[in-house]
Order: sequence, then C-alpha cells, then structure tokens
Amino acid sequence: MDTAKPCATPIASGTKLLATTGELLANPTEYRQLVGALQNLTITRPDISYVVNQVCQFMQTPTTKHLQATKRILKYIKHTIGAEVHLKPTKLTLMAAFTDAYWVGYPDTCRSTSGFCTFLGDNLLSWSSKKQPTMSRSSAEA
Repeated sequence: MDTAKPCATPIASGTKLLATTGELLANPTEYRQLVGALQNLTITRPDISYVVNQVCQFMQTPTTKHLQATKRILKYIKHTIGAEVHLKPTKLTLMAAFTDAYWVGYPDTCRSTSGFCTFLGDNLLSWSSKKQPTMSRSSAEA
C-alpha cells in the first residue's frame, strides 16, 4: 500500500457493504489482522470509526468487496497522516454533546445505528457508535 494513491474520504459516498457481495477471501486471517489494527487506530482517529465499524461487521466471512473497502481506509489514512486527536489547553470550559441515529442502516439485518460525541471546549473527550440490538418498525419505535 506504500505506492497506493491516497483517497480524500474513507468510504465512497452511498456505499453499502453487504454480506453477500464479492467472493469469499481465501485467507481471512490477513483481513482480520488488518481490521483489528484499524480498530486500534480509532482511539486517536475518530474520523475512521464509522467505516472501521462497517468493515468489522464482516470478520466472520470477509469478501473481496470488504477487503477493497478496508484498503480504501488505508488510502484515506495515507492522505490524512497527522490528523490524530490531540488534547490541548483551552480557556473554554463549555461541555457539549452531540448525538444522532441512522434508522435501518444495515440492509442485511434492518437494524439501526446510534452514536454520540462529547467535547470539553475544543477537545473531543469521548465518542461511540453502536448498532442497536433489536429491530424496530418505525423511527418513533426506535
């Protein structure tokens, strides 16, 4: 991947990863190791958390499409070297939290995703994204 062309985004707009697309990988261990390393990187790179979560959904039976998506994440990281989260002194002591939900974000299971992030001044303190454990039939029910 050293000679790969960098990408400006970690995933193409409108991309939906499905369990049934692509051919099964002959050696899924390499895919799992790569995705595991990307999971560790999300500690300092929350900008890739969503897409890493997407490729993690297919650890059991990864396909060539999932590997392509993972390689695109690497190209994005190459493009954004030095974009880690840094905590810096600030005079702002305002705490702010943001949340959002994506209804039926997983076509394979019809489950929703929710997430949040918390800031103290300009510093990102915590963030999370989670696939909901149950399926809902409407946004009000979710």
